Amino acid sequence: MECLLGLDIGTSGTKVALFEVGGGLLAAHTAEYPLYQPRPGWAEQDPADWWQATCSGIRQVLSAAGVKPTAIKAIGLSGQMHGAVLLDVHGEVIRPAIIWCDQRSVAEAEAIADDLGQAKVIELTGNPALPNFTATKLLWVRRHEPENYRKIAKVLLPKDYIRYKLTGEFATEVSDASGTLLFDVAGRKWSDEMLDCLAINREWLPECTESAVVSGRVTPAAAGETGLACGTPVVGGAGDQAAGAVGNGIVEQGLVSATIGTSGVVFAATTRMVTDPLGRLHSFCHAVDGLWHVMGVTQAAGGSLQWFRHTLAPDVSYDLLTEEAAEVPPGAEGLIFLPYLMGERTPHLDPFARGVFFGLSSRHDRRHLTRAVLEGVTFSLRDCLDLIIELGVDFDQVRASGGGARSRLWRQIMADVFNQPVVSVAASEGPAFGVAILAGVGIGLYPSVGAACRQCLQVSDPVVPQRETSRFYQMRYQLFRQLYQALKDCFTQNMQRSDEQ
Repeated sequence: MECLLGLDIGTSGTKVALFEVGGGLLAAHTAEYPLYQPRPGWAEQDPADWWQATCSGIRQVLSAAGVKPTAIKAIGLSGQMHGAVLLDVHGEVIRPAIIWCDQRSVAEAEAIADDLGQAKVIELTGNPALPNFTATKLLWVRRHEPENYRKIAKVLLPKDYIRYKLTGEFATEVSDASGTLLFDVAGRKWSDEMLDCLAINREWLPECTESAVVSGRVTPAAAGETGLACGTPVVGGAGDQAAGAVGNGIVEQGLVSATIGTSGVVFAATTRMVTDPLGRLHSFCHAVDGLWHVMGVTQAAGGSLQWFRHTLAPDVSYDLLTEEAAEVPPGAEGLIFLPYLMGERTPHLDPFARGVFFGLSSRHDRRHLTRAVLEGVTFSLRDCLDLIIELGVDFDQVRASGGGARSRLWRQIMADVFNQPVVSVAASEGPAFGVAILAGVGIGLYPSVGAACRQCLQVSDPVVPQRETSRFYQMRYQLFRQLYQALKDCFTQNMQRSDEQ
């Protein structure tokens, strides 16, 4: 039996999934690890945790599937985007990785925008300067940790650190590199002009290829730690959102995915570079050669429900929470949730925004709070979808994915809020499945990414919008939007006063 292995270095854990060439899942394992928040708005992880989770996960999957390591013909890598893994000349990690949701580099992002002009930054990279991107994290280290900055020899993204541990190669690919603010997205190459403007050493950055290109092979040392066969090809892979889109079959224009993981993403493939002149949407290279994508990001999508459960209902399963929420009518009897627990990207670009329950009364109970969270996250995703429509990107189907999409209630809320049919794909492993497909393309098992998706994917029957509920949600959505505008200045004042204490 020939198999493909997909690795997804996520925020909450690393998923390892083994697939047969026809797309069937043989075994999967997720190993969790901590997120460190030493100060409000900061978010760090230890790359050693990612590697340990990768090694244990691979061994678990090989054992569970009962296959020989030589059956794995190729490996694909996916992972959280925008992180900064800093290595010294010996290849050792200098400090904990600053990851995607970290907001400490607001001042650095503002300085880039002020010095270059936000329009120039968008022209060079396709995106505005935001504290989420890798470049601003590097500038923060330069300003606040000069001793660590002087030690830097290589800068890697999270999945590419795992590539280095597996193969000894310093490499990345176009979809993940697009999220660094150091990449010429239109030209699909590192931006020398941006690097010069920020005085960042080009030698620190890894070689960048297309996503389905073999980037290295498993070394003897990595084979010993993981149980893999020495010499197994490792393909470029993709950032988690592009990988998830491949796993959902979003590999041609006309399809949109709405993914509810820790963050939430609305993703549309395009045959040309499409840029929002205001920078509210991200414009990145797709993991498919010759395609790009636009995407909007909700910082805390599934993360909002996770926070709610861990804080207020730690002994209750997600399934029970959503079952309870289904008992409550749409609109949660006047309760609205703003899901800005980690600031917000699309459409507000506001690191100071914070979560809010609005309209809370003594009548509301846990059921109402849960439903309000589901609806509030979906309203935020609607913000992203509306911007994609505004840019003239046409589509005729929304595909839901991620942990949130497993809930029938949440899929129905999405259909009603979007006023669009919503389908899901019978492939629950998301980005890990997407990069397994890329791995198969990279070694010639499939003729193309599109052909692989047609062979391996099955789409569910659509969840259709309910006419009256959609009309009602349209009114609630307008109120949701008004609430942010009413509170915008208050968010900023609140964070400034917190910093002064």
